[in-house]
Amino acid sequence: MAIVILKLGQLDSFAASFCPMNFITSVRFTFFTGLLAGGPLAMWTSYLIAAILTCVSAAVLAEICSALPLSGSVYIWAAEAAGPRYGRFIGLIVAWWMLAAWMAWTAVNAQASADYLLALFNVYDLEFPGGVTNDNVKWRVLVWAVSEGFLLLAIVPNYLPQSWYPPLLRTSLLLIMLDFLLCLIWLPIRVSKSYGLRTSRQAFLQTNNGTGAPPGWNWLLSFFYPSSTLVSFDAAGHIAEETKDASNVAARSIFTSVVAIGVCGFSTTILFLFCAPLDSTQNAILESSSQPFVVIYGMALGHGGATFMAVLAALGVLFSNSVSILTTSRLVFALARDGALPFSSWVQKTTNGRPQNAVTLMYIVPAVLLCAILPSSVAFTSLVSGGVAPMVASYGLIALMRLIMTPNGFKRTKFSLGKASRIFYAISAAFNMLIFAVNVSPLAFPVSAQTLNFAGVIVGAITIFGILSFLFISEDKWLRREQIHGGVDSEVSLHDTNISADTK
Repeated sequence: MAIVILKLGQLDSFAASFCPMNFITSVRFTFFTGLLAGGPLAMWTSYLIAAILTCVSAAVLAEICSALPLSGSVYIWAAEAAGPRYGRFIGLIVAWWMLAAWMAWTAVNAQASADYLLALFNVYDLEFPGGVTNDNVKWRVLVWAVSEGFLLLAIVPNYLPQSWYPPLLRTSLLLIMLDFLLCLIWLPIRVSKSYGLRTSRQAFLQTNNGTGAPPGWNWLLSFFYPSSTLVSFDAAGHIAEETKDASNVAARSIFTSVVAIGVCGFSTTILFLFCAPLDSTQNAILESSSQPFVVIYGMALGHGGATFMAVLAALGVLFSNSVSILTTSRLVFALARDGALPFSSWVQKTTNGRPQNAVTLMYIVPAVLLCAILPSSVAFTSLVSGGVAPMVASYGLIALMRLIMTPNGFKRTKFSLGKASRIFYAISAAFNMLIFAVNVSPLAFPVSAQTLNFAGVIVGAITIFGILSFLFISEDKWLRREQIHGGVDSEVSLHDTNISADTK
C-alpha cells in the first residue's frame, strides 16, 4: 500500500516541525518545575544553552534528512548512520523509541488541553468534591475524561481528505503565534498594573532548590524545563514523502523550526520570569491549579481575560495535537510498511490514499496511556519525560553513529556540515545524553512511589520491544544488511526497497 501524495510546501513543512510541541504551552507547563530546579538564574541560562546545542542536533538531522527524505525518517536515518553491521539493530531500537515518544506526547497534549480549561475552576473559585487537586482521585477522573475527549477531537481532522492538511498546519501555527503575541504584549502591561513585575534581580539572579536533589544535580534538573520545548523538530521528516522538493524543504524545516522555537521560547522565558508572581504566592499557585498560568492570567487579566487565554491555549494545543498525530501517523505507517510492527498488514492499509488505520492506532495507544492519570498524581510529568527521553536518545544515538560508524557518509546531502561535522556529532551526542539523564531522573527527592518518574520504565520497556523485534522479525522482512549501505553515497537503498514493497 502507498500514500497518495499531496505535495506540501515550505510553510506546511515548517509548521509540521514547529507546532507539535507548541513551545508556549511547553514553557507554561514546565515553568514552575524550572523554578524549583535551580530557579530563575538556572532557567534562562539552561534555556539559552539548550537552544544553541539543540540547533547543533537539528543540523545533524537536517544533513541526513536531505539525503534520506523518507516517511520513516528517524529510524531509517539511524539505520543508515549505523552502517550495514549494526544498522538493523539500531534502526529497530530507534523505531520503537520514536514510536513511544510520539505516542506519549500525543497523550500529554490531550491532557494539556484539558488542564487549561479545568484550571478555570481555580479562577472562578468553583467547588469540586474532594478539592481541585491532583491528590483527589475524583478530580483525576474528571481530568482523564476531559483529556480523552480532547484526544478524540484531535484525531478527527486526520480522517479528513488530504486537502485539509495545509489549513490544519497553518491554523495550528497561527494559534500558537497569536497566543505568543498576546502573552508578549497584553500580559506584561496588565501585570504592571496589578500585582507588579519582578525586578531584574528577581527575574535573572535568584536561585532555588525545591527538588530536594543535591545542589549540582538540582541545577542540572533545570534542563528539564527547556527539554520539552526543544524536541519534535524531526517531524518534518515524517511527512517528507508528501513534501515538495523534500531534500531541501524538509531538511531546512528541521533546522529553521529549532531556531524559531529557540528564539520564541527564550523570549517567553524572560517574559514569564518578569511576570510570575513574587515568591510569597508561588506555593499557593503551584498547589492550587493543574495549570498555574491560568491562575496568573486571572490575577493579571481578570476573569474574562483568563477565560479567553485558557480557551485560546486549549485550542492551540488541540490543533498542535492534530499536527502531531498527522506526522506521527506517517511514522507508524512507515514502520508497518517496513514490517516492524505487530499487525503490520492492517496498520499499513490506506483509505483513499490516507493511512487511516495508522491514525486509528494513534488514537488507541494514547487513549490507553491517558489512563495513567487515574492512579498517579505525577502521571503528567512522567509522560512528558516519557515523550522527551526516547526522542533525545534517538537524536543522540544517530549523532554517535555518525561520529564512530559513518563519519564520511551521506555525501549527496545538500546540507553538508563539512569540516565541522565531527564536532557537531560529538556535541549532539553528549548534549542529548545529558537531556536523557535529566528526563529519566526523579524531579522530587527523596523518591517515593508517589513521586517516581516512570519515564525510565517506559524507555526500558520499549527498548525490550526493539530487541525482541530484532530477534523475531526475520532479516528478509525488515532492513536486510545489503539494504543498508552505511551512508556511503547510496541513500536511495531503503527508498527503493519501500517502493518495491508498495508495488507488490
